[in-house]
Amino acid sequence: MRQNYVAGDIEVRGEERRVLVGGRAPPLGARAFDLLMTLIEHRDRVVGKAELMALVWPGLVVEENNLTVQISALRKALGSAAIATIAGRGYRFTLPIETGADNLPGRQDRPVIAVLAFDNQSGDADMQFFSDGISEEIIQRLARGANLGVIGRTTSFQFRGEHKGDVVERLQCTHVLDGAIRRTADNVRISAHLMDAASRETVWSQRYDRPLGDIFTVQDEIAESIASTLNVTFFSVATRTVDPAVYDLYLRSSPKAYAPNELASSVGLLEAVTERAPHFVEAWGRLAYLRSFLHLYLPFAERAASAERVVREASYALALDGQNIDALASQCCVMPPYGDFAAFEALVERLRLAPGSGDGRRYVGWLMRQTGRVREALEETQRAYRLDPLDSMSINLMALAYMATGRSAEAAPLFEDLVRRIPGMSFPLSSLLRARAFLQDWDEVDRLLALASERPLREFQDTVPFVRAKRDPTPRNISAWRETFEADIAKTGRVDVARLVYAAHLGLVDEAYRAAETSLLGPARAASDIMGPDGYRTALAFQADMPELRNDPRFPALCARLGLADLWLQTGRWPDCVDEVPYDFRAGCSTAKDAPREERAY
Repeated sequence: MRQNYVAGDIEVRGEERRVLVGGRAPPLGARAFDLLMTLIEHRDRVVGKAELMALVWPGLVVEENNLTVQISALRKALGSAAIATIAGRGYRFTLPIETGADNLPGRQDRPVIAVLAFDNQSGDADMQFFSDGISEEIIQRLARGANLGVIGRTTSFQFRGEHKGDVVERLQCTHVLDGAIRRTADNVRISAHLMDAASRETVWSQRYDRPLGDIFTVQDEIAESIASTLNVTFFSVATRTVDPAVYDLYLRSSPKAYAPNELASSVGLLEAVTERAPHFVEAWGRLAYLRSFLHLYLPFAERAASAERVVREASYALALDGQNIDALASQCCVMPPYGDFAAFEALVERLRLAPGSGDGRRYVGWLMRQTGRVREALEETQRAYRLDPLDSMSINLMALAYMATGRSAEAAPLFEDLVRRIPGMSFPLSSLLRARAFLQDWDEVDRLLALASERPLREFQDTVPFVRAKRDPTPRNISAWRETFEADIAKTGRVDVARLVYAAHLGLVDEAYRAAETSLLGPARAASDIMGPDGYRTALAFQADMPELRNDPRFPALCARLGLADLWLQTGRWPDCVDEVPYDFRAGCSTAKDAPREERAY
């Protein structure tokens, strides 16, 4: 009897000889299925070409080209990241998988655990960061290595002291891990207990007295004990002993607000950590991740060198742990905003399928929207949001995903919460202003416009003139917006895709396409460049309630310039708009596929 396997949204049903991707069966022949099963069954190693041909075509003499053809078919069906080519050696199945019929999606609900901030019993308030850091690392180990849902640290850490009793009702988790930590010099005592949320009974508890150098072993032991108690599998990625002083620096490097100056400070700490502990995989992953965020605020003239450094650090982390989520997310963040979408999607897919629920997981949906898969991106974002619903970035990304699908009424309350709680953040106010404009709540728009005049919106400042023109679309106001739009293009010779979308939505479709056809679509490497994570990215072109640009038959040619058409034609993963626009979108992309590509937007 052949087993069943699951890798993300891919199901391989051995006895049925059937493969499902996202619930649909791709067109795979019998040989391709046999080849896939062989690679999965030997996934612990590289399988040579000669061995594969002997196993898949037993007793037959076939050309090596047959193997190449079947590998290509599998990559087309499963994604290019599923099977790696190891030069001169053969192939290897690389996606993390689960085995057994009971693990197929929908067959059983996974436990969901909230790990609370362990109480600091050291008598030193400065040790609270250490207690939080230990709890955070247990979260990361459980999320990375066990088949269960793990509530994010920002959400679970909000339940401290007398509020710990509220966690079950607020987060609807099945289990809660709590404990206490006492640190004296280079020794640490950790007590931990696991509670069943339904019965409120303790189902596991343990106390550990160890040298601080054994802290990673203790964290793994706690994760393994929880996994065993909940009857789920745990896979540990061992970290060798780290000097206590170095580990302290690592714990202090976790940022809170992701402001550029805070990111720079954290990067400096992690550079010191990785220099002193070059085997410390978590530090390398976090270093690459935080540097990739800092990268998004650098001038474009400096980004190529910055991206190379991020990729180098991420590659080191991935050499130590091939599924480190922070490292995978960092590589996605430093990809150019358009151009090589095939490589971009392969990275996103690898991140999506990696086990765990680290910070990088929440960006999968945001990344997917860049290629027009807006509804699928919403589902990914909802999954991540459910595991960290009180984290500010999770809230922001959830609201943006609602906005992208035209659900501004659901996005607005989330943005309002962020504007109240974190007044220093620029992006929630900008997004809330847009959401209220699409809801035609003009009194609220007027209030927010006044508020925006008092708070700097930085890279999101384009929102204000757009909303003003949408608020009062008189010929005079639209003409004034167009004159500013055209003057900026005449000055720089450049235009951002988002501004094209805004222009078309305001009724200036021809003006938008004339600007696109006569301008470059990326940054000028000057002070006028749009900074931040959304600068020159393509997601806004697919927003549900701004369809005017993509409803024009010139849209496929624009997508071809950006490199999107090639991606869709090669993979067959079309954007949501393929069946929504009033023309043959596929034919338009096919016709435009040989158009000259836009220069890369570094």
